[in-house]
Amino acid sequence: TVLGAGCWGLTLAWLLTDNFEKITVWGREQDLSEDLIKNKHCSKPLEVQLDNKIEISSDLKSAISDADIILSVVATSGTRDVCEKLKEAGIKSEQVLVNASKGIELPSLMRMSEVIKDVLPEQKLVILSGPTLAKEVLAGLPTAACAACEDIKVAEFVQKALNVPSKFRIYTNTDVIGVELGGSLKNVIAIASGFAHTMGLGDNCAGTLLTRGMAEIVRVSINLGANPSTLYGLSGMGDLIATCSSPMSRNYTVGSMLAKGKKIDDILAELGSVAEGVKTSKAICELAKKLDIEVPVSSAIYEAVYTDITPQALLEKLMNRKLKEEEKYV
Repeated sequence: TVLGAGCWGLTLAWLLTDNFEKITVWGREQDLSEDLIKNKHCSKPLEVQLDNKIEISSDLKSAISDADIILSVVATSGTRDVCEKLKEAGIKSEQVLVNASKGIELPSLMRMSEVIKDVLPEQKLVILSGPTLAKEVLAGLPTAACAACEDIKVAEFVQKALNVPSKFRIYTNTDVIGVELGGSLKNVIAIASGFAHTMGLGDNCAGTLLTRGMAEIVRVSINLGANPSTLYGLSGMGDLIATCSSPMSRNYTVGSMLAKGKKIDDILAELGSVAEGVKTSKAICELAKKLDIEVPVSSAIYEAVYTDITPQALLEKLMNRKLKEEEKYV
């Protein structure tokens, strides 16, 4: 069962069609279009045509009743509410809940696994993360992702169930913190990348942003208990490269539009879908303040999103900071 009839939720349902005898996509009644219910078709923000065997439902209890795997693909801000609904609907502890949303809850600053465990403490839980631009997946292009769980056997169960030969290769990992933070924090750097590209700052700047952005991701993550090597894997570096170099990324698009002087409310209205990096820019700045560490690229994006600072002023602020030594992570 896939929870969430958004872009990535529908893409996963489409991708995994042949892996399961039965697939149900659940969404709130107001989120399910007539076209999706009747024709198993969605045209915005991406065109997805689902197989006829896939059921579309707004009844959560029946949608999860016989599911071995429940894929949660709802916006970060809606995860807690959906977990409360799952509790009411009678989710069983042996059903494996796989979270595929990348973000940090505000104002709690909790990772998604912490939010889910807060509501469903006994639930078997796996985090799915990696370089997974939906449009490329729908085009049948190959990619890989990481299934992270502290219990390696549960991770391996999900690995086998979600692996799609030649298209979607799944690796396992037991570092849940690293996998989650890599997938969440890179969205902020993707906004910076779209911003820099649209300002015409060049490839040297793009390389600088990727590496300095990665330094921030690692700095925050290891302070929160992640293994630094995880951040150089699929959910960290892999996802960072994909989203920072592709206009298909919603976060990259937000950055591009900010560089043109557009305001964030207008940008999100135009996008018509969630760009998690917007709220994550606030979360990472609050986390950094709590941990007493610097995150200059993320702080710049927070300013770009939430203040009236000009693109040129932001660039000067970043480039003219106090000189320092480059960190080393072993």
